[in-house]
Amino acid sequence: MPGKKILMLTGDFTEEYEIFVYQQAMEAVGHTVHVVCPDKKAGDILRTSLHDFEGDQTYTEKLGHNVTINKTFSEAENQLDQYHAVYCAGGRGPEYIRTDKRVQAMVRHFHEEKKPIFTICHGVQILIAVDGVVRGKKVGALGACEPEVTLAGGTYIDLSPTEAYVDGTMVSAKGWTALAAFIRECLKVLGTEIHHT
Repeated sequence: MPGKKILMLTGDFTEEYEIFVYQQAMEAVGHTVHVVCPDKKAGDILRTSLHDFEGDQTYTEKLGHNVTINKTFSEAENQLDQYHAVYCAGGRGPEYIRTDKRVQAMVRHFHEEKKPIFTICHGVQILIAVDGVVRGKKVGALGACEPEVTLAGGTYIDLSPTEAYVDGTMVSAKGWTALAAFIRECLKVLGTEIHHT
């Protein structure tokens, strides 16, 4: 089976692990991941953040490593038919790229074409910006996103920090500590089998 193409939607200060770990894991098994950000071109730099829970009432944020965008946003926008799935990484990026009508149109394409949609942490904010995407779905995300999921007609699933949830072809998780389970479920939805000998 040939590898699949996955479109990763990001913005400045998207969660570092949810970019690097996901992209490298998918590419390790032969898939292609195009990391895009509105108004950025291939070769442009994206700044990332690192979030953690360190005893405060909410998460802390630190500056992460820079990521090099590997696909020009406008090119991806015009080639959506070539992608098999879309991935909404979390962190702070989703809170501002979700208002971009072009990003909303991308998500709508995957929803209407019934292609797999993958979301982790705050990534669900991108999905709820498009009417109907989470309606009737069970979705995991960072706990702070529960009201938005509910208001958008979804059912929030309070996953453990290391679990992922699958509803049809939508895979979701609470945050980066669930990346192993999340990636495993994404691979299953993509039809990827790994055999140990």
